[in-house]
Amino acid sequence: MSGDHVTVAREGRLTIVTMNRPASHNALNAEAHEELAAAFDAFAADPDQWVAIITGAGEKAFCAGHDLKQQASGGGMATPPSGFAGLTSRFDLAKPVIAAVNGVAMGGGFEIVLACDIVVARAGASFALPEPRVGLAALAGGLQRLPRNIGLKHAMGMMLTGRRVSAEEGLQLGFVNEVVDGDVLGAARRWAEDILACSPMAIRATKEAVLRGLDESTNTFLEHQWALPAMAAMLKSQDAVEGPAAFAEKRTPAWSGR
Repeated sequence: MSGDHVTVAREGRLTIVTMNRPASHNALNAEAHEELAAAFDAFAADPDQWVAIITGAGEKAFCAGHDLKQQASGGGMATPPSGFAGLTSRFDLAKPVIAAVNGVAMGGGFEIVLACDIVVARAGASFALPEPRVGLAALAGGLQRLPRNIGLKHAMGMMLTGRRVSAEEGLQLGFVNEVVDGDVLGAARRWAEDILACSPMAIRATKEAVLRGLDESTNTFLEHQWALPAMAAMLKSQDAVEGPAAFAEKRTPAWSGR
């Protein structure tokens, strides 16, 4: 399901979504946002797709954020209900998403990264929320997610100056999981393979519980977590039987995702 600005490839249980506007540093216009929203709608709805990777086309940019040329010409800054790139406000997506950052991730591009669960960056990639430098603010979740990822003072140091952070500094700060010298998409695939070795039901329950639990005290959430949709689905799933059986029989589990 590819479009003019986005390509989608499926490799077994893995969906790879590529922002494909390299001449514009993969900055997103209205059409690109809608195509990305549709791609993630399809990923979320497909029971056979368990993990997604999002990356950018070309060698220079992951995503340079909003297409400011569109905004300057009166095109506005509207995004789909599911947020920037159809991802940053998609709070009900329990399936994991990996960012393969192949170049600059600026503004909304960095907010896409912060909305992902695992971040792999190529050496030479850089990150920033430079919106104040053009009279704007990071309104696609960056103002909320960055402090949670790296702490208030580090986040303020980035957000109030708009300064760029290298992939290596991102690793030190904690919003990057791995920096690679070469094939960043290959590294992201490796992370995906490790996730796919686990039960997708358990992965979804884990992601949902972790993200929901950020807003509650531990003692309160320990009671609430049993009622979460992905947790309830995991506990009554075939995978919850298959996992212990495979362990007892000393074999590789055959996950069904059901």
